[in-house]
Amino acid sequence: MDALLDWIKSPAHLRKLSRESLPDLAQELRQRLIDTVSQTGGHFSSNLGTVELTIALHYVFNTPEDRLVWDVGHQTYPHKMLTGRLDRMGTLRQHGGLSGFPRREESIYDAFGTAHSSTSISAALGMAMGARQTGSKRKAVAIIGDGALTAGMAFEALNNAGASDCDLLVILNDNDMSISPPVGALNQYLGELMSGRFYTEAKKIGERVLRKAPPLFELARLLEQQTQSLVQPDTIFEKLGLTYTGPIDGHDVTGLVETLTKLSAASGPQFLHVVTRKGKGYERAEDDPISYHGPSKFDPAIGLVPAGQSKQTFTQVFGQWLCDTAEKDPRLVGITPAMREGSGMVAFSKRFPQRYHDVGIAEQHAVTFAAGLACEGLKPVVAIYSTFLQRAYDQLIHDVAIQNLPVVFALDRAGLVGPDGATHAGMFDIAFTRCIPNMSVACPADENECRQLLNTAYAQNHPVTVRYPRGAGVGVAVQADSPEAGDTLPLGKAAICRQGEGLAILAFGPLLYEALKAAESLNATVVNMRWAKPIDLEMLEKVAQTHDRLITIEDATRNGGAGAAVLEGLQDLGISRRVLVMGFEDAFTEHGDPKALMAQYGLTAEGIQTRAAQVWPDAPPTTVLRRVS
Repeated sequence: MDALLDWIKSPAHLRKLSRESLPDLAQELRQRLIDTVSQTGGHFSSNLGTVELTIALHYVFNTPEDRLVWDVGHQTYPHKMLTGRLDRMGTLRQHGGLSGFPRREESIYDAFGTAHSSTSISAALGMAMGARQTGSKRKAVAIIGDGALTAGMAFEALNNAGASDCDLLVILNDNDMSISPPVGALNQYLGELMSGRFYTEAKKIGERVLRKAPPLFELARLLEQQTQSLVQPDTIFEKLGLTYTGPIDGHDVTGLVETLTKLSAASGPQFLHVVTRKGKGYERAEDDPISYHGPSKFDPAIGLVPAGQSKQTFTQVFGQWLCDTAEKDPRLVGITPAMREGSGMVAFSKRFPQRYHDVGIAEQHAVTFAAGLACEGLKPVVAIYSTFLQRAYDQLIHDVAIQNLPVVFALDRAGLVGPDGATHAGMFDIAFTRCIPNMSVACPADENECRQLLNTAYAQNHPVTVRYPRGAGVGVAVQADSPEAGDTLPLGKAAICRQGEGLAILAFGPLLYEALKAAESLNATVVNMRWAKPIDLEMLEKVAQTHDRLITIEDATRNGGAGAAVLEGLQDLGISRRVLVMGFEDAFTEHGDPKALMAQYGLTAEGIQTRAAQVWPDAPPTTVLRRVS
């Protein structure tokens, strides 16, 4: 018998199946998901948990006419497989292949592009309101996880939805997990609410028995009305104006279809509480959903193999620095918005639990919370991905910078992030932080410099960001017991790494090492700028007076970035020079292999040589340029 999954080319085909065949389809889909992600890498345990829910949603709702908005996007691989993209799953997160997240340009079934958390309810509500205004009967559904529901934006949307009287369905995919373990009072509340399942089951059993004796059934009904509030508490969602249903089993596909069918016919804002298990169907992922959240390629028969002894990553360098500094300074407090593992804070959370704060997916709160700590004389360090700091920009300006509070922002995943693509790319932080008064912006070139600049940032009495990329650099990290471990580097000071003639390359961050390679052929001077703000004007003046051509290079957007800071500095100095600014162009980056993407954008040694030859074709190099097409 042919596989059901291979027969399904669209949700219209899915809806032709009998309900009785859906469990078999779920089993096929789950196995195909395991086979695919083990070959490509990607988000794994979260997708395994949404197989039945995805099938039920496309079975009941008339997609793409009805809108499904998936929060974050970690849970949408089954959705892609059922919407005509099954044969392209082998290209997942690869350049030119499928995105790891919903993307409107990719499919008409991707109603909204999501990758940052807690946006689904707002978007789906907008779609529901739009349908009402245009007289359309289409449905709008938001699927959000319990971790994402901790964000303030989700509650802003729920508050608006409850007052809108719109036909909106919000589905809470409750797997008791975000990426890191869930935190906060809401998660505790949902855990308590789960006890309602026992009440619901007991009620069903009682009804079956008592219906055989009508007078007893009526008596029980009256007693229930009087005592239900003592057994099953009112839900916060009903208080917000949404009709609550649940919790129900998120892995009972036929039960999901029955419930969703009823809710699809209901009017007004509805809230369905679905309980799933992250990693469902793959025992290793069920037992360790954090490790299997976003694994690289692996053998399903063996599982994840522990990494060998390789170079420390920038993230690990930060984690070690955080612990070492906390050991010496009791004022240090570490803060993360739900990214303990990704930001390298596991060891810190265990060694200094009273000084570790995971605030959940709440970046705005994380920044203002840090500001409050700083007001009390503490030294907060906010570990946050570059892309997620964007979500707290007002707080960065208003609550930290205006008050000139000494908060250190450790910006992980700066620059390209490769397979995660545009939504997670850390290419904007230099531009959006250097324009803020009181803020300094450090760009370490390697692991050693990362630790030293973290020391420098921590020693300041004003806000500082230290940005560093995902993965390892070229250097060997400074060990905690080495003499250099406590070294700082001067604030706002650059250093010449190579002396050449005519051309100077001013490098910001890890691209210093590509600049040094290119400089051999170009006989160029190379300056490790280290700081995008403040720019070392003394060094800039010295280099500009002895070189007629300048190149700036950064793993960030050219618009308003470090290269723009150099141009501003030259203007302030009253110096006119030919300057080539290299960085990411005015476009969002695609997903793919980071090295290949850097080559595509020309941010390599060969790219520097090629661009220099194109811009200054008449400038005689001291050696033959190696051109790259």
